[in-house]
Amino acid sequence: MLQPARWKTTIAWLAVAASLVVFTSNLLNDDQRKTLPDWASIGRLTPGLDLSGGAGLVLQLERTGIETDRLVAVVDAAGKALRNAKIPYAGLSGSGHSVSVRIADAARTEEARTTLSAISGTTAVAEADGLIRLVLTRDSIDSALNEAAAASVDVIQKRVSEIGGAGANIRREGTDRVALQVPGFSDPQRLKDVLAERGEFSARLVDTSASLQQALENGPPAGAEIVYTMGEPPVGYVVKRARIFTSRDLADAEVVSGGEGAAASIAYQLGPEGTRRLAEATRDNAGRTMALLLDDQVLTAFNIDGPITDGRGEISGEFDEQGAANLAAVLRSGALPAAVTVVEERSIDTALGSASKRSALLAVAVAGVAVIMFMVGWYGAFGAIAAIALIFNLLLILAIVAVTGTVMTLPGIAGMVLTIGMAVDTNVLIYERMREEAANGRPLPEALASGFSRAFSTVADAGVTTMIAVLALFYLGSGPMRGFAVIVGIGIVTTIFITFTLTHWLAWRWVATRRIAHLPKSVRTGIFSGLHLRFMAIRNYVFSAAALVSVAVAVLVSMSGLNLGIDFTGGSLLQVKARQGDADAAQIAAWLEEANLGDVAVRVGLDPAMATVRISPQGGGENAEQTSALVARGELEADYDVRRVEVVGPSVSGDLIAAATIGMSIALLALIGYIWARFGWQFAIGAVVATAHDLLLTTGLFALTGMEFNIGSVAALLTIVGYSLNDTIVVYDRIRENLRQFRHMPLPLLIDAAISQTLSRTVLTAATTLIALAALAIFGGEILRAFAVAMFFGIAVGTFSSIYIAGPVLILFGLRPDRYRLGAGSPAEKA
Repeated sequence: MLQPARWKTTIAWLAVAASLVVFTSNLLNDDQRKTLPDWASIGRLTPGLDLSGGAGLVLQLERTGIETDRLVAVVDAAGKALRNAKIPYAGLSGSGHSVSVRIADAARTEEARTTLSAISGTTAVAEADGLIRLVLTRDSIDSALNEAAAASVDVIQKRVSEIGGAGANIRREGTDRVALQVPGFSDPQRLKDVLAERGEFSARLVDTSASLQQALENGPPAGAEIVYTMGEPPVGYVVKRARIFTSRDLADAEVVSGGEGAAASIAYQLGPEGTRRLAEATRDNAGRTMALLLDDQVLTAFNIDGPITDGRGEISGEFDEQGAANLAAVLRSGALPAAVTVVEERSIDTALGSASKRSALLAVAVAGVAVIMFMVGWYGAFGAIAAIALIFNLLLILAIVAVTGTVMTLPGIAGMVLTIGMAVDTNVLIYERMREEAANGRPLPEALASGFSRAFSTVADAGVTTMIAVLALFYLGSGPMRGFAVIVGIGIVTTIFITFTLTHWLAWRWVATRRIAHLPKSVRTGIFSGLHLRFMAIRNYVFSAAALVSVAVAVLVSMSGLNLGIDFTGGSLLQVKARQGDADAAQIAAWLEEANLGDVAVRVGLDPAMATVRISPQGGGENAEQTSALVARGELEADYDVRRVEVVGPSVSGDLIAAATIGMSIALLALIGYIWARFGWQFAIGAVVATAHDLLLTTGLFALTGMEFNIGSVAALLTIVGYSLNDTIVVYDRIRENLRQFRHMPLPLLIDAAISQTLSRTVLTAATTLIALAALAIFGGEILRAFAVAMFFGIAVGTFSSIYIAGPVLILFGLRPDRYRLGAGSPAEKA
């Protein structure tokens, strides 16, 4: 069918029109958007922290706290159950993951065990001498941890909003982590301070039956415990465990300014039930001392002069305005169900975010213009049609990103640049098929239809292989890298959709309107059709040379290793800018050495005023890494503006290593399995060898240059895998086609013919993709430069391997042409 299906074209045009509406609405400010109808203002492009600046944290709930709370709850439940059953007991206590209790009447031990077995999430075991042990099940602790993580999201949302973090994006990560990003927030330390407090506020009576010294020497009285004040030096109190009111009883908390030079305080108001309990406690305990505690530390203590009936009170202490505001925010938002620890921080100054956004958009613009000029230069009007379709494609990607709420990140923009190259690749495949059909004597309208039809399976295969790599990247990535994976994944789908609908329709309409019967002279890629190079004639030499280079690279990597980034090692990284003049790396290193932060590496960037400071892991857990970054910031902020802070704790770095290993392995296995199923086992082996060659040489680039190898590098490697296999599949698809058509042609000549037939596509798509990546490396900014350079090198190497590695392997493993005779089924069916 020469004319594209009308219904497909109609859907495509409607999709483009909707995309244009969404994109246009995003160019308007908030007031202008309010004037639009609801359907026209749907979807908002949301920049990530690396484009807008702000604070990003990953918090981990402390499992030990959950276990302790669960243990206390089981102790209380066990005591209540035994009392209700009127079973006498003694020595009820909990430790670790179990609760033990001794039944006074040994004859009722089994009855007590049956009673205690009803407590959910425990296993009751009767031991000798009436002892019963209740063991907490792992499932019950996991369930409690999951519930706590879900509840934490709401509390964190309230706290962030309380301190001005509008538009915060907060989500669960795994079973025990919560990730949050607060765009435009310029004080990440305040954010950490507010979230560091669990926020369990309570009022308790001071126990006067024993002095502090007696409690320290003999232990506190029954129902009491020793607590200390927050200040220095800490002052101890013996307080009752029973709480008069808790944070759940608070209705409001406000800062009361102390005036110039005076300390601030916090005034609080209790709800009805808390007011009633406070009135009763103060009426019955006049003359005694009441302590107000936050997370088992005394905020303040006061004498009870008489009944407090209005539920109002004041927390006084040595608070500055900021500290009082933070505490008020914690009290208003309620207590977290468990304490949290900051295990990862990625905070960016708004000025750096804006600069990164400008650089990235410039890279997209330069890449787009350069690729369009390249396509028009080689394909004339057909190139202009591809350029129009490319603009539609980018519009559709942006619209989908906006409507789905996907955060646009710096790597996401890099993904759009890569999509430009992939979209051009698809058009080149089709146009080269069209050119071949026209060269064989078919009228241009028929050649055009055949080009789209015959290229579809190749484009689909290439899209599937790239999508497998993208899915693996989404699995192993975090934050911005997931943004890259999402954009590339969307780009794969939209490229296929736009190409086989609108590009097809535009090309058909242009040919039909102008009544063109023959291939226009503006299509200049015919210069490749006369080349019949004997690639396989020198395969042994090239293959041997590639093997020697690969061995040398493997030795280099094993001996020198990789410069692993903090994603994999843990530690801290700060990017700073001198307030005056150039950054002094030696001075920065000397200052931080005096602060006893261990190994510190300082590198001045292309901008002499900018320096990157990397602090080695401290070895003291998650909090030690946060402390090192805080100390470094304090040492430098007098002379330097801190533009970016990244802190990765040991638990996150370990998870990233595991995720990268698993993700890469799964992706490679899935890709091999797909190629095996589609082409045959020899092709799968060829793809494996070619991919291994590309990965090894690109890894060697990191070892040779000392570029930092981080999660972005893994993203680059996975993308290279997808692109390299894409290139290899195009060659393999033509080899398989030739095997079915020329059954008696010697395999080396047949492979030469396939490579020559696809050479124009190989050269042009490699050139356009490399042009796009070059624009990204030059204009995309320092953060993306290493990523773009690695991609540039890997794609260049992948182009080589698709010719001189993938092809010879087929010969080496004895590919049999008779298995692909005309009309035969797939190799998989014949195996």
